[in-house]
Amino acid sequence: MKAMILAAGKGERLRPLTLHTPKPLVRVGGIPLIEYHLRALRDAGFEDVVINHAWLGQQIEDYLGDGAQWGMNIRYSPEGEPLETGGGIFRALALLGDEPFLVVNGDIWTDCDFTALNAPINTLAHLVLVDNPAHHLGGDFALVGGQVRDDASLPRLTYSGIAVLHPGLFAGCVDGAFKLAPLLRDAMAKGQVTGEHFTGHWVDVGTHERLAEVEQLLAVKR
Repeated sequence: MKAMILAAGKGERLRPLTLHTPKPLVRVGGIPLIEYHLRALRDAGFEDVVINHAWLGQQIEDYLGDGAQWGMNIRYSPEGEPLETGGGIFRALALLGDEPFLVVNGDIWTDCDFTALNAPINTLAHLVLVDNPAHHLGGDFALVGGQVRDDASLPRLTYSGIAVLHPGLFAGCVDGAFKLAPLLRDAMAKGQVTGEHFTGHWVDVGTHERLAEVEQLLAVKR
């Protein structure tokens, strides 16, 4: 099974750090964010990883290379202009193949064990959901009996940016910039999205405050 790390974001709210450094290479605990993902993927048995990039993307390729230092095979999907999440994944499908694949946002930090996600799915998507953080109290989706629903009348959780997706989710899409959420909602309406609730550490590293939060978590772990 292959994995994809989404690394095309510009990281506007992390300026000035991201003026000259792509967001996935911003260091926390002395290690670039994206490297935490690579280590976790390797430990979970993943060998083939696709990484998309746009802003300062060549720095990502120069730092990570072909992945040999982690015992992995890394391929890249350069975008030039950002294609948003849906468009970025769609552009990379030629590298990901015809089977389900794991996708991870490059700008999160988590201690999620990807091992259980290294398995095929029988739906179009399987989402990892987390408790709603302070900056997103309304959440995204409901989780009922292992099914993910887009129902605002139910208690909602937040999409973590971690999922297993089937290429069939993108049937009918065309190359260009588009969001992932509408595709997921369409699949939910057909009962084709399962999910799980992750209760470990997870931080969307979108601001300097949240970057400091991860530093504190790592200090405790040490």
